[in-house]
Amino acid sequence: MKVKICGIRDIDTALYAKEINTDAVGFVFAKSKRQVTVDQAVEIADELKGGPLKVGVFVNETQENIERIAEQASLDIIQLHGDEPPELAEALRLPVVKAFSFQKGAQLSDMLSYPADYILLDGPIGPYRGGNGTSFDWSLLEKETFDRSRLILAGGLHAGNVQEAIQMIKPYAVDVSSGVETDGSKDRQKMKQFIQAAKGER
Repeated sequence: MKVKICGIRDIDTALYAKEINTDAVGFVFAKSKRQVTVDQAVEIADELKGGPLKVGVFVNETQENIERIAEQASLDIIQLHGDEPPELAEALRLPVVKAFSFQKGAQLSDMLSYPADYILLDGPIGPYRGGNGTSFDWSLLEKETFDRSRLILAGGLHAGNVQEAIQMIKPYAVDVSSGVETDGSKDRQKMKQFIQAAKGER
């Protein structure tokens, strides 16, 4: 199982994520309590040669700014977490993850038709577009028939429930942020426990 830890804000946490075999780390450039500056992302990215993948999270940003930041911070993947039109995703040169808030009544077919390399399904929108630590009802997806090889599951995941979510949803990857934090900061023990649980290492 692929794992992305989002909301990385410092070099030490990024290097620890690499040490415990995290597949991707997320830098949030949109307004958020985990927002980083481009300079911060550049500093962290310089220390992550050879992996994990670096994902830039943007909300309703212009193509010009996304591509400028992606080049400066050596991003590997762009995550669109706002109301971006399909044309923007098609115009970007890097692989794209498109995030959607999933809840009862949501049209899964509309989300899956979006022209992105990966579709991320997150919990309900809270104060910010992501990282609110709330999950949706996974059973809504359990019986749906669709290609799960491009599905990333997010929202309310933590070490105690991620294996259940994986078995029920069978996503390509899982994405965690607040679920590996204590008092708003990344917690190494929780990060390691999450990786072990998601990858079935315990």
